[in-house]
Amino acid sequence: MRIDEDLYALAAKLGRAALARRVSVATAESCTGGLVAGAITAIAGSSDWFDRGFVTYSDRAKIEDLGVPEATLERWGAVSEPTALAMARGACLRSHAQWAVAITGIAGAAGGTMEKQVGTVCFALTGPEGMQSTTCRLNGDRAGIRRESVRIALEGLVERLEA
Repeated sequence: MRIDEDLYALAAKLGRAALARRVSVATAESCTGGLVAGAITAIAGSSDWFDRGFVTYSDRAKIEDLGVPEATLERWGAVSEPTALAMARGACLRSHAQWAVAITGIAGAAGGTMEKQVGTVCFALTGPEGMQSTTCRLNGDRAGIRRESVRIALEGLVERLEA
């Protein structure tokens, strides 16, 4: 996915907010496959505030790289707010970042169920001021769902850091 002007502007805004607060950011991504980290690293100088990105597409990667408990995945599934929260927590614990965003979802075109349809995406943010999570039902094709997920993740971080 090409980083468009809107995502570039959001990533730049995130960078200014992170620098102003003197904090660094990490990402934990599943359905976006590193697109949030890609948007962030499109910004020159992002190494001053972006620590690292984890792409944990499989359950095993979520467990091994981020420390997501197997019990969480078994009980709630990979696409759930508890899993997103565990991913965000793990990204902070396994990096030098003070803030992390996590995304896990079903971008399609296949993979959805009656309970968790294509377009179901769970987000989590964690930082010194606590954790929060949300689930969105996004419309569109795979590329559109992934792009919208990147936008939501970047906006969420910006809102938290500018608060």
